Amino acid sequence: MVNFAIVLWVLYKFAYKPVLKTLNSRTNKIEKGLEDADAAGKKLEEIVEKEKAVMAKAKKEAQEIIKTAEDQAKANSMSIVLEARNQGEKLLVGAKSQIEQEKNKMLSEVKGEIANLVVLATEKIIGEKLDKEKDKELIEKAIR
Repeated sequence: MVNFAIVLWVLYKFAYKPVLKTLNSRTNKIEKGLEDADAAGKKLEEIVEKEKAVMAKAKKEAQEIIKTAEDQAKANSMSIVLEARNQGEKLLVGAKSQIEQEKNKMLSEVKGEIANLVVLATEKIIGEKLDKEKDKELIEKAIR
């Protein structure tokens, strides 16, 4: 019995305590690993939530930028169209003015030609040259 007690005490002192200590150490490491895994899982969930929030914010900002760019493009196109219309109207007014000037110039040239023809025709019909006042009077009658 004494031998059994000595063997039991030696086993307890040199085998059971170190094995128990090793088991407790492993148990603590496993528990710490599980806690760390839970913490990492929670942190991962937080990161995923933050990532979703950042992505939503980025998407919203991108949509705002696109909308702003589209609005600005519309405004630019409207201003370009208005400017083109204004330039077209200016060209049209300038062309009309030039046409009117050309028309008046041609009419005055034609009136001068008609006046000369009337004077020549009158001289041939009457057979003599009239004085300037008579020429002017005949020309005015012929032009009207």
